[in-house]
Amino acid sequence: MASLATALPAVLVAVLTSGCSTTAPRNGPPQRTPPGLERVSDATPRIETIRPGGPNKPYEVFGVRYTPLASDAPLQEQGLASWYGTKFHGRPTANGEVYDMFAMTAAHKTMPLPSYARVRNPANGREIIVRVNDRGPFAEGRVIDLSYTAALKLDLLRGVAPVVVQRITHEEIRNGSWAARNTDARREEQRVRSLLEGGQNGLQQAPDP
Repeated sequence: MASLATALPAVLVAVLTSGCSTTAPRNGPPQRTPPGLERVSDATPRIETIRPGGPNKPYEVFGVRYTPLASDAPLQEQGLASWYGTKFHGRPTANGEVYDMFAMTAAHKTMPLPSYARVRNPANGREIIVRVNDRGPFAEGRVIDLSYTAALKLDLLRGVAPVVVQRITHEEIRNGSWAARNTDARREEQRVRSLLEGGQNGLQQAPDP
């Protein structure tokens, strides 16, 4: 990669060599899945400095130019989520960290790195919080690339699916509103699951007419 590194800006090199560089579709799950991944805790938001330059510089991929947010601005999007796995496990992310497919992380094209984001699967009401430390995805229509565990918790391992993504701002972290909303979301998810389970039990126990 020496010649590439001398020819391109550092941030683009990071993007092209990062966990969700430009490869599509995303590759597969591990041969052996560690137990208890569905119980892995969400990322816990904390205020981290947004530094100019590096992975927060404008960059270009496939002829499209992207300009990451330069401030602690809110951002909400709806679109498709994908996930990336074994091929990139242990490789550098765009901000120089090591990609861990079993951690609660994600990649986004323009959120400042690092950031925290709430991701919701509207099909089942599941909601998670991830730490955004990478760039991508660059396939059309996709708004976020999730780690294997993050996709597992949202029940998205079967492929791309619609999600709602919301960046958690520093102000929300300071005043704790992100945590309050997270608690409400967990209660709603539990309520929906209870209703679904109750309905299934009722069907199983219903007598024949």
